[in-house]
Amino acid sequence: MSATWYECKVKYRKINESGVQKMVTEPYLVDAISYTEAETRINEEMSAYVSEEFKIMNIKVANFAEIHPFENSDRWFKSKVSLIAYDEESGKERKSNMYLLIQANDVKEAFDNTNTAMKDTMGDYTIPAIAESPIMDVFPYFSGEEGELSQVERFKTIKDSGAPAEEIVEEEKPVAEETLTEEIVKETEEEVLQEEETEEETMPIDESPEKEYKF
Repeated sequence: MSATWYECKVKYRKINESGVQKMVTEPYLVDAISYTEAETRINEEMSAYVSEEFKIMNIKVANFAEIHPFENSDRWFKSKVSLIAYDEESGKERKSNMYLLIQANDVKEAFDNTNTAMKDTMGDYTIPAIAESPIMDVFPYFSGEEGELSQVERFKTIKDSGAPAEEIVEEEKPVAEETLTEEIVKETEEEVLQEEETEEETMPIDESPEKEYKF
């Protein structure tokens, strides 16, 4: 699903598995056309999700080209896809990178689901890295148009179809033709953070460059 996605970090009090309340800051994605709309939308979504007071700590443009939910999956993974183009004059190949947010239960399934998401791609590509994303949930935008309703509802249905992680029983699956190798590994949290700092566009509400919209 292609759109402009904003990553919103929300701070609120959450009860952990031990039944203890703890302040957490979690990232969510909303589909919006501006920082102002992203703030409004995340407030609406979190009001329905969180019963206690919460605070929007940060909003920035996410660098995901596409979001792909998959049934019976409850985690999100960031897949780096390198598109390969051939320069006929020089005889050399050029690569351009993009990032997909893929729903899956583990890294191998995220690799398979990334290939599924890329199945209609005409050119060649590789998947050099996959890392589990800290994104907690994704909220697509619905404009109210009848033709868009079925698409958004299907997105939500697929996204929300995953069972809690402790209830998932993974089945053995055959290895894809493009076998996972040591090159297809999880990036460390430090690498992900460094990559996001250098590649994601961040701007304040007045949309001047190279700043983030903080509260």
